[in-house]
Amino acid sequence: MPEISKAPARIAGMFDAIAGRYDFLNHVLTGGIDRRWRRRAIASLQLTGRERVLDLCTGTGDLAIAAVHTRPSASRVIGIDFSAAMLAVGHDKVSRRGLGAKVALLRGDAIRLPVADASVDAVTVAFGLRNVVDVPACCREMFRVLKPGGRLAVLEFAVPTAAGFAPLYMWYVRRVLPRVGRALSPDGRAYEYLQASIEAFETPGEFVTILRQCGFIEIAPVPLMLGSVFLYAACRRSGCYTAVST
Repeated sequence: MPEISKAPARIAGMFDAIAGRYDFLNHVLTGGIDRRWRRRAIASLQLTGRERVLDLCTGTGDLAIAAVHTRPSASRVIGIDFSAAMLAVGHDKVSRRGLGAKVALLRGDAIRLPVADASVDAVTVAFGLRNVVDVPACCREMFRVLKPGGRLAVLEFAVPTAAGFAPLYMWYVRRVLPRVGRALSPDGRAYEYLQASIEAFETPGEFVTILRQCGFIEIAPVPLMLGSVFLYAACRRSGCYTAVST
């Protein structure tokens, strides 16, 4: 298995190197389904048009932008990432769409968020928790910044368990994905790391336990694409929604 070091400088440098091709490769390697996953995550927040949303590991800002493109939309989105090059691409996208008044993208650390306690209505993360050096610490930070009743939506890859699908998926992740990444990306290491990080990340059951230990309740792990991706929906307190798999 390739090296799985999550040293912040290493991860930031890796994403800086592929920032210009990141969106294109995401859409190619997922067949465009990643857009649908993001819409599903935003829908799970049940926005009313008044919410302030924090998007962690925002990358080039796709999920942050999706949160203000939906109807009803978030009133304000703050995206945080530690890759300057990824944020530069995101800033360009926000500017071209005329969303500067609603979307702010900032450089920051997911385990030391520059956000006040209980100050946001929702937190989102799309395919970024695998890259965080301390997942429980990040989850505690997400809990800290959420208002009572605040909602959480996390999208993350998983190793599927379906007997007929798992071998095919792992063949794709281990063999095809790194080769495509090396061919189309200026830093093929990123896609070798992607394969290793998917296999190393907590199982859905383990991640649900982490969320529960951090104080989240009504946690609903929703499998997507035959369990190769999960949408984790949760609340800071009871009386909130419960996501339903469809």
